[in-house]
Amino acid sequence: MTVFEPGCVIDRREVLHGLPWLVVPVQVVRDDGEELAVYVAEGTPFTFPDHPFGRHPWSQRTRWTDTSVLQVHRAGDAHAVWGMYEQGVFAGWYINFQAPLHRWSGGFDTLDHGVDMWMPNGASEWQWKDLEDVARLVQDGRITEDEARDVWSETERVASSLRRGARWWQHWDAWSPGHR
Repeated sequence: MTVFEPGCVIDRREVLHGLPWLVVPVQVVRDDGEELAVYVAEGTPFTFPDHPFGRHPWSQRTRWTDTSVLQVHRAGDAHAVWGMYEQGVFAGWYINFQAPLHRWSGGFDTLDHGVDMWMPNGASEWQWKDLEDVARLVQDGRITEDEARDVWSETERVASSLRRGARWWQHWDAWSPGHR
């Protein structure tokens, strides 16, 4: 397994049907083989390789804007937790449901599954976002019905943990972009 050194820049790729669809360079904050934390600075450029499926939904964007982001991924999880920072100040946790990361020598691959949770200011309460996106992804052929069922299982697993007050990423609460 590839483990990345803190400070190095790797590619976070969204891979659809076996081919990269979106590529974002990210800086490794920490990697122990089980948990990979990367940083996306405001202004980080996007690359959109040609893809037989068509254009990525973000293809009108050239860069990450409005926030910087700490993305924390755990091996095997079908979600990542994103700490959102507006001008360096923590704004909240965003739980991005996505394909489990797949490491390769230059970075890692995943694919966004549409639905998300938002925990403003790190509050114990959360809000669902984009619940309708999963059905649209199936309809558009981006994921299968079986994958959609897996997405809903993962959302329930995470929501159940949050209802119990359990956040596996709690040790990142004090992190800020200045700690890189």
